[in-house]
Amino acid sequence: MQIKTNRIESIDILRGVVMVIMALDHVKAYFHYGSFFIDPTNLETTTPILFFTRFITHYCAPVFVFLAGTSAFLYGRKKTKTELFKFLFSRGIWLIFLEIVVNNLIWTFDFNFSLQIFQIIWAIGFSMVCLSLLIYLPKKAILVIGIILIAGHNALDGIVMEGQSFWDIIWYVLHQEQLLVINPGHIIYLHYPLIPWIGLMALGYLFGTFYQKDFDVSLRKKWLLGLGLGSLVFFLIFRGFNIYGDLIPWSVQDTSTKTILSFFKVTKYPPSLLFLCITLGPAMLFLVAFETTKNKLTDFLLVFGRVPLFYYFLHMLVIHVFAIIGILIFSGNWQNMIITSKEFMSQNLVTYGYSLFVVYPVWIGVVLILYPFCRKYMMYKQANKDKWWLSYL
Repeated sequence: MQIKTNRIESIDILRGVVMVIMALDHVKAYFHYGSFFIDPTNLETTTPILFFTRFITHYCAPVFVFLAGTSAFLYGRKKTKTELFKFLFSRGIWLIFLEIVVNNLIWTFDFNFSLQIFQIIWAIGFSMVCLSLLIYLPKKAILVIGIILIAGHNALDGIVMEGQSFWDIIWYVLHQEQLLVINPGHIIYLHYPLIPWIGLMALGYLFGTFYQKDFDVSLRKKWLLGLGLGSLVFFLIFRGFNIYGDLIPWSVQDTSTKTILSFFKVTKYPPSLLFLCITLGPAMLFLVAFETTKNKLTDFLLVFGRVPLFYYFLHMLVIHVFAIIGILIFSGNWQNMIITSKEFMSQNLVTYGYSLFVVYPVWIGVVLILYPFCRKYMMYKQANKDKWWLSYL
C-alpha cells in the first residue's frame, strides 16, 4: 500500500542512514570485547577497523539533532508561531521525560534507576525547548546565536570543574561531560553537554528554509554543495594546522596509521566545531546526491527515517535483550547485563564481549528484524495524520 506524503524524501533517507548506522554503535556497545571499559578511539589500544567502526557512527548524533531542527521548521510552515512554540516546548519536555524514564530503563534494565545517563534524547529535548523560544527571533539572530554556540564553545574548553556544587553541575550540563557519583547506589552520567547541540538544532531549523516549496532546487543544490565542501575544507585547514576547534590537537605518532587516526580523532562530548564540520559536511553532500534518487535501497532507508523515535527505543530494547540471550547461550551471568550503578562501577564485564566479526552480523540482523515493525508503524502514522499524539512518537 502506497500512501501519499508531503515529506521530503532526501531528508528522510539521510535520517534513515544515520539511524541504521546508529544501531552499529549500540550493538558494538553491548557486544564488543571490553566495550564498557575501552575507548575505541584510544590510539594505544584500538585497531583501524575498530576506530573506523566508531568514527562512522559519529555521523549519527549531529545529523539526528540537525535534522530535528529542520523538521521543526518544516512542521511549522503551516503553523502560527504560538502553535509551533507549544509543539516544540511540549515535545521537548516529553523527550526529556522519555530520556530519564524510558531510555534509561531500556539501556540498563535497572528498575531502581540507580544509574541515570543523559544522552542524545535528552540533548534533543532540551534543545527543542530552547528552539521553542528562539523561533520568535529574526532568522539572522538565530543564525548568529547558532554560530556562536557551535563555533565559540571550544573557547571554553579550558574551564574544567571537578566538584559537585550547584555551579559545577550546571557547567557539566552545559559543557563538560561528567560522571557524578552521588553515592554508591546512585550515579548520574551527564554524557551530552548541551551548548553546541542547542546551536546545532538552531542552525538545522534555519536549514529548513532550503526546503520550502518555492525554493529553487538548483539553487538549493548549490548551497548544499558549497556548505558541504566548505565544511570539509574548513576541517582540513583548521585541523591540519591545529588552529582551533577541538579539545585535543592531533599529533605525529610512531606509525603512519596512528598519525592518520590521530588526525581524525575529534571530540564528541561535547561535539567540537571540527567534529561537526567533518560530520555535517558529508551530510550536505549526501543530500545533494540523493535529491531525486529513488530505488529499493532508498525505500528501505526511508522507513527508518520516518519513524526515528519509535526505531530508537525499539532497537535499543532488541539489542539489550539480544545481549542477555548471548550471555545465556555462552553460559555467562545474564545479571551482569542489568546495568546498575554497582555493575557500572564493577569489573564484571571487563572480559565480556565478542569480536567485530560477531558485532557486524548482529547489527545487520537487528536492522532487518526491525524493518517490518518500523514499516508497519510508518504506514499507520501516514494513514492517521489526524491523530495529534502521533507527532510525539
